[in-house]
Amino acid sequence: MGVRIRRVQQGDESTLAFIQTESWKTAFKEIVDSDMLRKCTDINKATSMYRNLLDNDRGNGYLLFVDEKPHCLAYWDAARDEVFDGKAELIAIHSLPENRHKGYGKQMMESVLTDIASDGYKEVILWVFTDNKLARAFYEHMGFEATEYKQSALGAEEMCYRKFL
Repeated sequence: MGVRIRRVQQGDESTLAFIQTESWKTAFKEIVDSDMLRKCTDINKATSMYRNLLDNDRGNGYLLFVDEKPHCLAYWDAARDEVFDGKAELIAIHSLPENRHKGYGKQMMESVLTDIASDGYKEVILWVFTDNKLARAFYEHMGFEATEYKQSALGAEEMCYRKFL
């Protein structure tokens, strides 16, 4: 199977929205209230969000393709919360359900972490739902550690993880 990772570009908004919403539907169905999840997986809203990011050249986005079919997305930028000033933040990493647990997320994460480090960052943070045990195990496998920071998001609790680069 051929794997290719590239930066996002104009015209990718529908692909990004599809991957995110399909991923959320399965990954968060036991974590986020069904009404809230339905709102958050509205394909038109997600497409509009990604179009705005692309139009305004915000963040650093990537798509991973398996045999030229889009499978995984990732986005990072400077940390959004001033408590984490000077750190990078992995804002999103999502995979389509049918290809999970095949190592593609690891490839994407390694690529993104390399780019973050080459941009001069020494530390990266991310937020993950406390109840998302699969994601937390993945992040821990990738060398992230839980911090004491927690916040409420979409009616659930998130915890902050960090990794020194």
